[in-house]
Amino acid sequence: MDLDQLSEEQAQLWSRVDALWKLSLTRETAPVRCALHASYTGWVTGQPEPHDREAAVASAGPSSPRVLSYRLTPLRITIFDGIVGVVHYSYVAEVEAGADSKNVPGRWSEVYLRKNGEWLMISVSGGPDGQR
Repeated sequence: MDLDQLSEEQAQLWSRVDALWKLSLTRETAPVRCALHASYTGWVTGQPEPHDREAAVASAGPSSPRVLSYRLTPLRITIFDGIVGVVHYSYVAEVEAGADSKNVPGRWSEVYLRKNGEWLMISVSGGPDGQR
């Protein structure tokens, strides 16, 4: 997907995705909580069941593995009636692993609802490659 050919709505949504990843670098949970819909639910590949908003917030906080850097590749961004957005993308994250780091590749499908002009994440599915 060529980022230069995104519509204004698609570009705004993609900026939201990137902004959420930037929060994973800072490990601040308050902005993550604000970015997720109160009824958010998601499912990470390899996990036995979906998780809720507070579990998602915790996954970006200081008790989770530290993300040192990341690279995102958008695959498809679709906007439905100007209020629902779906983003499919792949990623590679450099994650702290003890005294070392490791690159973790994966993919996400994220669903957003536009509320008061802001994209709120309402659901996610995906995670690291190779897990089932």
